Amino acid sequence: MEGTLNGCIDMHVHTAPDTIPRKMSDLELAREASSRGMRALLVKSHNFPTAASAYVASQAVPEIKVFGSITLNYPVGGLNPAAVEASLKAGAKEVWMPTISAKNHLASKGSSSASGLSVMDTNGTIKEEVKEILKLIAEQDAILGTGHLSCLEIMAIVPAAKALGVQRIIVTHPEFPLVNVSIEKQLELKKFGVFFERTYVSTTPSGGNVRIQSILAGIKSVGAECTVLSTDFGQPVNPSPVLGMEMYIEELLGLRVSERELELMVKVNPAQLLGI
Repeated sequence: MEGTLNGCIDMHVHTAPDTIPRKMSDLELAREASSRGMRALLVKSHNFPTAASAYVASQAVPEIKVFGSITLNYPVGGLNPAAVEASLKAGAKEVWMPTISAKNHLASKGSSSASGLSVMDTNGTIKEEVKEILKLIAEQDAILGTGHLSCLEIMAIVPAAKALGVQRIIVTHPEFPLVNVSIEKQLELKKFGVFFERTYVSTTPSGGNVRIQSILAGIKSVGAECTVLSTDFGQPVNPSPVLGMEMYIEELLGLRVSERELELMVKVNPAQLLGI
């Protein structure tokens, strides 16, 4: 692809400051991404809202749009509608369901079955506070990201979100081992008009060691028209998200993913989700 990163959007990056070591700050990333012609970034933290820092980065580097988000882990009160409402009013574009505080995530790390946050109650239905959050997302026409929920939870929250008016839904790294949404389940979810965010970090040793062929299988089986490619980079051990996106694109080109498919996944679909 000529001018590989021109117009590209990365909807899943991690930056400093954070409680987890990060490779670079919002400003440093915005400057690097802008210098390569990227159009937008969406910044994520597992521990606090990022709308404020994203706003500052956008003001400092007006050549690129930088968006914030909120992830519903314990530091923001977990499944906390008040935190969601405040973050959305501050300009957050995506609300992620629990990640490192998710019951599914903690169970994968060997924690007790009572640990962690679930969007479902003991009867297997979506919790009332989650429904409140979904209504807030719908009112602001923001994005729901499924985070590190289990496949069972994802299969429950997607139709619930659609029923409550949420129009923009992203299934977060379905190939990631602790999420593990099969292609068959992805095809079921596709009927609800969701997008599947396939992240490059999943192919790294720290991110799951997913084979790039598994990501390719998802793209080819489920479709580029409902796929978003993001890096999920920002870890000190990995390249910068900008270099990571370039590497991701080049690797998929080498696997005969077409330029048109890549245009959809790194430009058209992310822009549609962000409303830009």
